[in-house]
Amino acid sequence: MFHSALVCTDFSDGLDRLTGCIANLVQGGLSRIVFFHSVPLWTEGNIPRIDKEKVAAAQAHLSKALTQVPAGADVKVEIVSGNALDNIPQVLEQYQCDVILVGTPIKNLIQEKMFGSTSLGLIKSLKKPIMILRPQIVSTYTCEELALRCRHLWRYLLLPYNGSDEAKYLIEQVKTFAKNAPQGAIANCFLLSVFDNSGIQRIQIEYLQKEAEEKLAKVKGELEALGLTVKTAVKIGNPLSETLDIAVKEDISAIAIASKPRNQLLELTVHSYASDLLHRSWFPTLFFPM
Repeated sequence: MFHSALVCTDFSDGLDRLTGCIANLVQGGLSRIVFFHSVPLWTEGNIPRIDKEKVAAAQAHLSKALTQVPAGADVKVEIVSGNALDNIPQVLEQYQCDVILVGTPIKNLIQEKMFGSTSLGLIKSLKKPIMILRPQIVSTYTCEELALRCRHLWRYLLLPYNGSDEAKYLIEQVKTFAKNAPQGAIANCFLLSVFDNSGIQRIQIEYLQKEAEEKLAKVKGELEALGLTVKTAVKIGNPLSETLDIAVKEDISAIAIASKPRNQLLELTVHSYASDLLHRSWFPTLFFPM
């Protein structure tokens, strides 16, 4: 689905293991892969300065990615000192990466555990898709399992759709990237509409289902016109539970969502669907900030 990726790792999230899966990532469609790690400045003295020892160690650790690069692929390693929030835009600009891969949940980004400060400004200014791979999962994969996952990061996407501005934006983004996607990188989509049963009267259900099916049919046609295989479903129940149930049953590669950053990154509402999905699901999540 994407041609280039910036892989941000703090070495505790498991994403540094992707250095051993370059050939598999290339099979999944990526032709340019940039590994990024930020080393904090050494501050024990009076003047902060580059921690050369840690920089060298990080460079050696990630340079494994450079040993077996398939023909036609471009792999880079960027080790920077200082605040990652200040350096990521420069790296993205230099390499023109399509998507950012992170292993730390977005909730932790808010808590300043990865980038050193809130990344709300970064997300708002760049509006780059973010692929979230849970450390709890990536770190426990065998090498064989991780290699297979890298070949199919975006092959089958689950697209929650309720007709909102966020849902429409999600579809437009998927269509844009699918039009120019490497062959085989994305093949299937599942359009899912879920009505929360806590606020629906029985007499409304039939009407709402019919209306949702018509909306899904229209979007399905748009995606099929791009050569994608598309399934649809309308469910009544808890949105998060129904989404995860479909993700398991359909063997989904990743769940894609779009949302608007508000006062804090993804702190939309107390019980927003996007926030719940990102904080409570271990499925790989492709997030499109608006």
